[in-house]
Amino acid sequence: MTLMQKLSRTPVNVSRRGFLRGAGALVLSTTLPVRPGRAQQDGEAASGPAVPAFLELHDDGTAKLLSPFIEGGQGIYTTFAQTVGEELDLAPENFSVEIAPAGPPYDVMGGFRLTGGSASTRTSYNLMRQLGASARAMLIEAAARDWDVPASELTTEPGVVLHPATGRSAPYGMLAKAAMDLPVPADVPLRDPADFRWIRTPVPRIDVRDKSTGQAKYSIDFEVEGMLLAAVRHAPRLGLAPASVSNQAEIEAMRGVDSVHLLDGAVAVVAEKYWQAVRAVQEAQIEWTEGEAQYPMPADFSSDAFRETLAATQGDLAEVESTGDAEAALQSAETVIEATYDAPFLVHGQIEPPSATARFNEDGTLDVWTTCQAPEMYQGTAAQVAGLERDQVNIHSQMLGGFFGRHFLYATANPFPQAIQLAKAVGRPVKLIWTREEDFLRDAPRPLGLARFRGAVGPDGPVALSAEVVGEGPTGRWYDAPAGQDASATEGISGKSYAIPNTLIGQVFHPNPAVIGYWRAVGHSMHDFMYEGFLDEMAEAAQQDPFEMRRALLSGNERLSTLLEAVGTLSGGWQPGPYAAEDGSQRARGVAMASPFGSEAAAISEVSVDGGEVHVHRVWVAIDPGQIVNPAIVEAQVQSAVALGVSQTLVEELTYENGEPTARNFDRYSILRPDQMPEVQVEIVESGAPMGGVGEPGLPAVGPSIVNAVARLTGQRVRSLPLSRHDFGGA
Repeated sequence: MTLMQKLSRTPVNVSRRGFLRGAGALVLSTTLPVRPGRAQQDGEAASGPAVPAFLELHDDGTAKLLSPFIEGGQGIYTTFAQTVGEELDLAPENFSVEIAPAGPPYDVMGGFRLTGGSASTRTSYNLMRQLGASARAMLIEAAARDWDVPASELTTEPGVVLHPATGRSAPYGMLAKAAMDLPVPADVPLRDPADFRWIRTPVPRIDVRDKSTGQAKYSIDFEVEGMLLAAVRHAPRLGLAPASVSNQAEIEAMRGVDSVHLLDGAVAVVAEKYWQAVRAVQEAQIEWTEGEAQYPMPADFSSDAFRETLAATQGDLAEVESTGDAEAALQSAETVIEATYDAPFLVHGQIEPPSATARFNEDGTLDVWTTCQAPEMYQGTAAQVAGLERDQVNIHSQMLGGFFGRHFLYATANPFPQAIQLAKAVGRPVKLIWTREEDFLRDAPRPLGLARFRGAVGPDGPVALSAEVVGEGPTGRWYDAPAGQDASATEGISGKSYAIPNTLIGQVFHPNPAVIGYWRAVGHSMHDFMYEGFLDEMAEAAQQDPFEMRRALLSGNERLSTLLEAVGTLSGGWQPGPYAAEDGSQRARGVAMASPFGSEAAAISEVSVDGGEVHVHRVWVAIDPGQIVNPAIVEAQVQSAVALGVSQTLVEELTYENGEPTARNFDRYSILRPDQMPEVQVEIVESGAPMGGVGEPGLPAVGPSIVNAVARLTGQRVRSLPLSRHDFGGA
């Protein structure tokens, strides 16, 4: 069981932790246990740190929730408002949600927290319900004492406490101050799901108005009094360092320029205005030299050569999972097939380029405003960079303008250490913005991945499957997960539920010279393409229909069997093709499944080929995320995931030559065009399983369903993405 799973199943202990002065606000908090071992190490009580979430109820009847997790477009502000509001009996539109500051007591994962892994709602669902229920109970008790009646005679309607026997009522705002002084009940019953008002309904996003009217503020919008603006030019290759700026005097004499700074692997210009800084740093004549770097990039590194290196790499196989005896079954089988699959480096390409503002204060503290998925990690690094203690650093995490895994703490890939250094050097607050070109240059891309498969089939289908995943995952890189225990290195190939009697899945570790990072759906984003593609190859070798073969392999799994049937029905019935469409084009369909982040997904895609280019016309997705909060957000996330899944399958690829990425902006990094976006239909299947993730699970099955459709249509099996690298001119 993972840490997140443990936290999500842990009973919530509710306690009162403090008060807000003025406005009569009711302030509630909750307590979660710490990660095993941390309490003993830090000398804390076994019950752990308090207050992973604050709820404030104001005298105007509105509520403010401080969220431990970061909003970046995935909709958690709305789902949190729904969940707390359900138990509090307060409509979600009466909530405002803000990001909680870094550090205790908000580090709900035992000293840290992260927004990722599609975990925010599912790991805090019970916590948020308990928070709302406790607040409601305290409001009822405050009214009961004021009216001198038993609390059991009172009830609520949205935002109001009622006494049906006398017709008395009081809005929450009138009771907040009195409720604040009451003890927080430790055990409050939760609503029967049959009585839900807002959970499981398509409540409109509470942040839409601010975003659509330009009121929403992101890191790039942030301003602080007296700040200067900075731009940076990084060395074209990691490992190079600036030796000098030969025209530094001329640069510093330019209008608005404050100063020029040589940083680790970069040169920065600080100025009164941002474009003054950008123009100045572009004019800088920099001499680069070999320097010391934690992750130097070889000068001869290329992605094509690295792909060949992975394909040739042999080594010890760290076993991840096995059933039966795959090697024996493969040796004795009459029909054995082999294939090697690979997928390229991918950039994150979020809408908002990275930025950070740093300010040193007279009291010796440091404030940093930046984009962030892991505030406590940023806080620790910021303290080291500034030469301060952790508790002297305030990380103000801003709403993310897209992220997809971009804003974890990756070495060399974050601007906030540079902003801190510049603010310290100039003695004024500094806001640093990376241009899109600098973001591409220093992004931490999804790893280039490769896997070797062997499969054996008999008259009834697959009898054995062996997979060797070669390379390195981001979890192994950044969190020291060893080979065989790094889920990010194998997920999507490991964790499959097909009833193949003999399987062996393992990892052959090989380090990646690039500074790799998490990307939406992480290992699933490429590994499900590999596994589900090879599974279709096994179906072909066994002369079986790929949909029917999956049905047989899942016959003992009711949840996945139901999901497969659902996507087949959603598509109008399984129809592999090729067949003639109404427009005269020849089309075919492919199917694939994935089991990411506690959810299950199945996809069917319909494709044609015109002028050698693959066109995806329709994608049907059935998703089973267990229990849901907001079906509209679930569907929106699946639609978004399909768009990214189609994009990475058709056209996306980051290449390296001579140790440098060849793309520095979207002019040389293709993404899905509007005319390439298929029609998408989504069906949510609620199996009653525990709540799973939503933001990422809609992506992994899309790619293999497209590739399997292309193989059905053209007879051409693609084992290397993107499809734009392949010639389908003869199709």
